[in-house]
Amino acid sequence: MHKLRRVFIKYDRGLGSDMPFDFHALEIPDVRLITPKVFTDERGFFKEVYKFSDFFAAGIRTPFLQVNHSLSHENTLRGLHYQKKPLAQAKLVRVLKGEIFDVAVDIRRGSPFYGKHVSVRLSAENHQMLFIPIGFAHGFLTLSKEAEVEYLSSDAYSLENERGILYSDPALNINWPLKNPFVSPRDGLYPRLADADHNFVYEK
Repeated sequence: MHKLRRVFIKYDRGLGSDMPFDFHALEIPDVRLITPKVFTDERGFFKEVYKFSDFFAAGIRTPFLQVNHSLSHENTLRGLHYQKKPLAQAKLVRVLKGEIFDVAVDIRRGSPFYGKHVSVRLSAENHQMLFIPIGFAHGFLTLSKEAEVEYLSSDAYSLENERGILYSDPALNINWPLKNPFVSPRDGLYPRLADADHNFVYEK
């Protein structure tokens, strides 16, 4: 991992300093809403989605090793998902088509925000992305007829370490826009946060 990081830093050193991104800390500051600069003309648009040097300068210093792409129909809820250490995942989430209500829940023991969440609406139209660090559970609700979601992960998928929390756990107090979404049998049987199996500890 450190070798990979050094390679990226060496590759990006000396490039332009004008960041094509706006990094905005949310109510839980470690979660960042990222808005890229979008260049449009009669042909369409162009934007940068990820650039290691700019993210590193903004304090997001985790390289991404896997890219996932999903299609979800309207009213589908996926989550709340996470992977335990040692294969925990940070994520960078964006929408290629449609709109979603995206949620990140802090499950780092000792965190001043433990059990709290942030939520944003991500869409193909607003181009915004959500960075979710390690130690958070993630889920989203599809608001449009269909939504294609792509997210970069800092580690590979691991069935052995995959875990989840019930999206409707009252202790989380998430105001989902839909009361009875469509969820998979697995997601509907996840435990509440109080009983969840996770091994994250808050580090200042």
